[in-house]
Amino acid sequence: MADGQTLRLETDDHYRLLINALTDHAIYMVDPLGYVASWNPGAERVKGYSAHEIIGQHFSTFYTPEDRAAGEPQRGLQAARRDGRFEKEGWRVRKNGERFWANVVIDAIHDDQGMLLGFAKITRDISDKHAAQIQLSQAREELFQAQKMEAIGQLTGGIAHDFNNLLTAILGSLQMLQKRLPPDPQTTPLVTNAIRGAERGAALTQRLLAFARRQELDVRPVDVRDLVEGMVELARRSLPPNVMIDIDCDAGLPAVMTDVNQLETALLNLIVNARDAMPGGGLIRVTARAQEITRCAGKLTPGLYVALCVIDDGEGMDAETLARASTPFFTTKGVGKGTGLGLSMVQGLTEQSGGELRLTSLPGAGTTVTLMMPGLERAAEATMRTEDARTMMQDTPDAGRALTVLAVDDDALVLMNTGMMLEDLGHTVIEAYNGADALAVVESGREIDVVITDHSMPRMTGAELAGRIRQLRPHLPIVLATGYAELPSGEGTHLPRLPKPFTQQQLRELLANLAAPG
Repeated sequence: MADGQTLRLETDDHYRLLINALTDHAIYMVDPLGYVASWNPGAERVKGYSAHEIIGQHFSTFYTPEDRAAGEPQRGLQAARRDGRFEKEGWRVRKNGERFWANVVIDAIHDDQGMLLGFAKITRDISDKHAAQIQLSQAREELFQAQKMEAIGQLTGGIAHDFNNLLTAILGSLQMLQKRLPPDPQTTPLVTNAIRGAERGAALTQRLLAFARRQELDVRPVDVRDLVEGMVELARRSLPPNVMIDIDCDAGLPAVMTDVNQLETALLNLIVNARDAMPGGGLIRVTARAQEITRCAGKLTPGLYVALCVIDDGEGMDAETLARASTPFFTTKGVGKGTGLGLSMVQGLTEQSGGELRLTSLPGAGTTVTLMMPGLERAAEATMRTEDARTMMQDTPDAGRALTVLAVDDDALVLMNTGMMLEDLGHTVIEAYNGADALAVVESGREIDVVITDHSMPRMTGAELAGRIRQLRPHLPIVLATGYAELPSGEGTHLPRLPKPFTQQQLRELLANLAAPG
């Protein structure tokens, strides 16, 4: 032992029995230089060394190599020598090389004259407690992230709703202006460009609503293989010659319950992302496989799913980028080349359809994006929506004759625009700025062929208005104009929808569909 000194502390039998009985604590003595002088059974159990193996060895043996290199053992002894006591948590190493999280206490031992005799060390294995603390911290972080994303989603959905109202007025007015202006090479292109800009704004609000899970989905059975083959043919036209695309979809895949147009947009978006990740060229693979989930995994419940994958062999993403990839407004593309809503929109569609978005990527090894979509057997009830809507339209109007339409919206611009488009189609319009006014019109007994009402109105929503009207006139056709999917349960969820922003052509088609035989 260093300097030939051997640390000897006299203890009585009771003290020795107590020390040896504490098998969950490693209790041992080290001399002033840090060499082990005693060793209890708890130390052998916790650290794995027998007394004859470790007595005379330096206590830094139990530290990790990085802690030894940083001088942690000496720092602990110096603090105990200076302050009388030192306590800390950190990684320690057992004889077999296994690491464990430990609570360590070092007490300085002095004689009656105040001379330092050595140190008493107590080490407890608190790995389970440490793991529980990490799990709790992760759960808190996930909860915070979920709350933050929910707040962003609510804010985004509200902004998109307001933009939809503005775009409804802008797009409708521009289309009416286009119809009424005589052909002019100087003015016609300006109106056309304005309409295209409004349509691009409408597409952006649809992405915002998809991220916020508040977009109206036209849910129906979708043949994934047919959809992939059709979309890939379209996507090939946008790929450079050095980017190839390959399809590998199993035969006999179950249909999935989702919005076919939104799924096409999502797939095209993922293919474009894969193309951009391979500036030097490469291969994009689109695969689809049936997969049975037998127990809860992530956001998925047991059942049949279709795993739709878009795989590239491009640049890939590091762990930090991958963690943020589906965060709204995060993009790795240059300024003006992306909204940062692509993967958020895909995630919104997938989760709103009852599935889950999965991402795997490594730098230099490419990226795999997987849409886990529920198979038909898990979502058969969604097919009832169209039949329910038609069943409720027992006395549908004749779209070929002039109708009297009660238009309800709390936004004056939208209401004026809707009335203008309906009148241009030859119909008579009664305007109401809220649910109470609309209900008064119905109660007055005036002839009405159809009601078109906004859903998001103060004091009385469109769905609530529809319920009140049903009590007075059960067979009067009612249409909800909304971009939201999250409507109250009841009759409102079965009414036909007019997505905002809408065009005059959509109004014409809506009235024609209401008149179609059920």
